[in-house]
Amino acid sequence: MHEMSLAESVREIVEDAARAHGARRVAAVRVEVGALAMVETDALRFAFEVVTHGSLAGDAVLEIVETAGSAWCMQCSKPVAIAQRGDACPCCASYQLQVTGGEQFRVLDIQIE
Repeated sequence: MHEMSLAESVREIVEDAARAHGARRVAAVRVEVGALAMVETDALRFAFEVVTHGSLAGDAVLEIVETAGSAWCMQCSKPVAIAQRGDACPCCASYQLQVTGGEQFRVLDIQIE
């Protein structure tokens, strides 16, 4: 379950930023998770709750913004939406796709007090 290590990294990023700004606590954390990032959002929520317990972010609300997967079809020269790696082009059924979006996992912003 790599979501635990992802949650630990998010906690470190958030706490470093909160301390740098003299915050007493973190109220909310917003992260972006791409559909192709191979992150199970329910597991991430659970892991975040576990790793932040007793920290500056212990009471923080985790908001997950999910972004769709996208690719460029080399066969029909169109941008297309894909749900997972290995999907065929919905326009021409080709598997010659170059992923262009949906792989990201990043902290977007935090709310501190």
